[in-house]
Amino acid sequence: MKFGPASPADAVGGVTVHTLRQGSLVLKKGTTIGPAEVEALDKAGVAEIVVVRLEQGDVSEDTAAASIAQAVAGDGVNVERAFTGRANLFAAKAGVLVVDRARVDRINSVDEAITFATLAAFKPVVEGEMIATVKIIPFGVEAKLRDAAVAAAGGGALRISPYVIKRVGVVSTLLPGLAPKVIEKTLRVTAERLAPAGAAIMAERRVPHDEAALAAAIKELLGLGAELVIVFGASAIADRRDVIPAAISGIGGAIEHFGMPVDPGNLLLIGNAGGVPVLGAPGCARSPVENGFDWVLMRLLAGLKVTRAELTGMGVGGLLMEIVTRPQPRESLVTDSNRNIAAVILAAGRSTRMGGPNKLLAELGGKPLVRIVTEQALASKASGVTVVTGHQAEQVEKALAGLKVKFVRNPDFAEGLASSVKAGIAAVPQNADGAVICLGDMPLISADLIDRLIEAFAPDRGNLIAVPVSDGRRGNPVLWSRRFFNELMTLDGDIGARHLIAKHSEAVAEVPVEGHGAFLDIDTPQALEEAQRG
Repeated sequence: MKFGPASPADAVGGVTVHTLRQGSLVLKKGTTIGPAEVEALDKAGVAEIVVVRLEQGDVSEDTAAASIAQAVAGDGVNVERAFTGRANLFAAKAGVLVVDRARVDRINSVDEAITFATLAAFKPVVEGEMIATVKIIPFGVEAKLRDAAVAAAGGGALRISPYVIKRVGVVSTLLPGLAPKVIEKTLRVTAERLAPAGAAIMAERRVPHDEAALAAAIKELLGLGAELVIVFGASAIADRRDVIPAAISGIGGAIEHFGMPVDPGNLLLIGNAGGVPVLGAPGCARSPVENGFDWVLMRLLAGLKVTRAELTGMGVGGLLMEIVTRPQPRESLVTDSNRNIAAVILAAGRSTRMGGPNKLLAELGGKPLVRIVTEQALASKASGVTVVTGHQAEQVEKALAGLKVKFVRNPDFAEGLASSVKAGIAAVPQNADGAVICLGDMPLISADLIDRLIEAFAPDRGNLIAVPVSDGRRGNPVLWSRRFFNELMTLDGDIGARHLIAKHSEAVAEVPVEGHGAFLDIDTPQALEEAQRG
């Protein structure tokens, strides 16, 4: 292949290497020079242009890319028409991407001009998803290099293994203290995991965390035609002789592997009973967040056997994102119990909906609203109370005279609620495990409700956010574990942290409440009048 500058007349048949702009002339990169282009170049006063010409024995970039893409595509893979030296490959059906790493490496080793990139091996993909691309770097390559890359592909370097398992049985073992809602949530999360594969829970059983009871349940599900059985233990598997592996062995099954170098997901167990895979799920499988369980589950649903060598090879890249409900997080925290919860009262707002007066200073039963809220926080089990002020800070602080509270002024209060949340969280003592965030305009919040939120906070059970709830509606205040302080510090504008509650739903403990105290905030004169009448 020849590359270099040439006069317009000598460039005929060549392909432009760069986009050229001169006056009104625009000649794009990749344009083949012909008589019309020569005339336009001469008219624009261009004396020289850089072009590339294929020589005998060369093939164009598109021809090379197309040939290699066709060679690497196996079952379930479609190849898009090559353009500008690139040929993209797509999944023709849903399934798991199977990649032959050795063949990919051989193709990329042929020559620097030839590149082949794929998604991660064993990634679940949907129909139409782009899974790989062949890109030829120059405008052409020697045909012998193209042929070497095609030979390296060996008749397919990647394929889609379609999902074949559709009927999944689930067994949940029970111990005192395991709430029914945990089981319900686990089933919901599992159903959502299975749905992309076209699989569903065909039956579920709940039995005591006992070897005999579990063995009977697994055997029953197999008899009902389950193609895969997942066991969620009330207690994590600690040993190959523990309840779950013992139950599998007890019905004539085999334990193929216990443990995997993926975190979260370490305590996964893979077994087999009568040719049907049986999974002992790690605790993180109750969370919808990706973990090691997903890596194995999706392969099994696609009919792919997960070997011991494949499991032990998952260590590189196996450190995944933190599961917030983990009892012992990697991040070093000072404490994490329900014994030291600070209270933060947000009292910096401008009361714009009140039409002038500061609602926090409005009285109910002879006391300013903000003082009512603060006194209830002080009467609760909260370890200390911080009040965030801003608008009319001196008047608000005067209304709280004599109370044992810490004041923090928010200079950015006009930017909205988020600025006050951040000011309050920043002021929480370092030895606090969490903070209950109260709104200064909610006078019906009681010390008892705050105490109930604190009692519901149980990190060892995954309860890291406590929220009052009535008829499915979530109210205030909300208690947050220190684990979420960094995320709370990213809030912006006049929007609260509701989206974080939804994001970390697996960490939420709902505290049932009666009445409307957890939902009544005094925002308008009408609301104040109603509260005064009540």
